[in-house]
Amino acid sequence: MACSTIPDLHHFRGSYGAKDTIPLYRAADASQTNVLPGLLNMLGSAFERAVNPEDSLAYVYGVLVQPAFTERFSAELETRDLRVPLTKDAALFEQIRAIGARLLWLHTYGERLVPEDRHRGQVPSGTARCVQAVSGDVERYPDRFSYAADTNTLHVGDGVFAPVKPNIFEFEVSGLKVVQSWLKYRMRRGAGRKSSPLDDIRPAQWTSDFTTELLELLWVLEATVALFPEQERLLNADIEHAWFRADDLPSVPNDLRAAPPARPSRDDLFGLEG
Repeated sequence: MACSTIPDLHHFRGSYGAKDTIPLYRAADASQTNVLPGLLNMLGSAFERAVNPEDSLAYVYGVLVQPAFTERFSAELETRDLRVPLTKDAALFEQIRAIGARLLWLHTYGERLVPEDRHRGQVPSGTARCVQAVSGDVERYPDRFSYAADTNTLHVGDGVFAPVKPNIFEFEVSGLKVVQSWLKYRMRRGAGRKSSPLDDIRPAQWTSDFTTELLELLWVLEATVALFPEQERLLNADIEHAWFRADDLPSVPNDLRAAPPARPSRDDLFGLEG
């Protein structure tokens, strides 16, 4: 999973919140990358072109974020260690990097690795449409949703969204069904455990923003699923080609195994003191 903002403990990671977050940069001003020192130079020399931190992240994302990787290495993933085959083929690296970059753009809702022909924050339109608006009346706020696989139709209260294919409605990450979870939290009674009185503060009515957000979620998933066959083809090619071995890579400096020093500041978290 990827996100463009700092995740809090409600961000999905199994059942433990944002426990293991791997930032691309180790410093707030992007002066320190969270990439093995010397790796980008090594790749640049091998591929005869500059390789930047975003390229390396996009390549890793292009390899890992697909069902084919999970299925192929399910036994190895039981140890929870991720091992990414790092190809020596420059053209193959670029193809995987390009798909990974598109996925990062999609999964951050257009906030990161934005293509030159797109505006930041712009999500590409898919096929799903709101064919019947969800009522904005307070007394008709949706308390349930349903899905009809035979007609590819998603019903949200008195609203209708179509076409929504079964693989989009059932799309999941580690058991969490994304569309269904999104909807459950936005029904009249909400979802999840209540931990404070703040959980009782609920929307009074369905808004046009909710409709837009739901459509954007469906479009992002449509675009994601459409990439899976090509990702599987590239994964197979990646495994068949020559890789860099672990002992080909630079060693990890000890100081990078520890968290970077905190940025000195006399202000509190929100800049209210000091």
